[in-house]
Amino acid sequence: MDVLDDDEETLFVGTAEAEHVEMYLKAIWHIKERGEEVKISTIAKMLNVRQPSVVQMLKKLNSKNLVTYNKAGVKLTDEGQAIGSSMMRNSRLLEVLMDSALKVDIDEEMVCGIEHHMNKQFTDALCTMLKHPRKCPHDHDIPVGECCKASS
Repeated sequence: MDVLDDDEETLFVGTAEAEHVEMYLKAIWHIKERGEEVKISTIAKMLNVRQPSVVQMLKKLNSKNLVTYNKAGVKLTDEGQAIGSSMMRNSRLLEVLMDSALKVDIDEEMVCGIEHHMNKQFTDALCTMLKHPRKCPHDHDIPVGECCKASS
């Protein structure tokens, strides 16, 4: 039996499936934010996947009660809305961190890699450290967290 020393690093392998779900919910949330109708073609283009893949995922998200998907269209459920908003909050706070605090070019690939592994405690601490920014460097609104409400 291997026992890790306290100073030994632990490697973590995230589940691609969970990240995949989060990306779809974030995409749908973003399309809604732009005031557009959520269409399969729009999701496919945004995520650079084929439309049949989108349909397959929407059926899965519907069965998990994260979206309502039927002939009338696609809508986020309350839980789906919360996850999509949280993912967008994470990515926009990371963009502010890179741009304003670290003064490095925004690396969207890195942002996308990190945002899935942020928990609420980390996100709220980052938001607080950045003084609760309301806009990302691309001038999009950053969804408000509980830490923002507590500080106002």
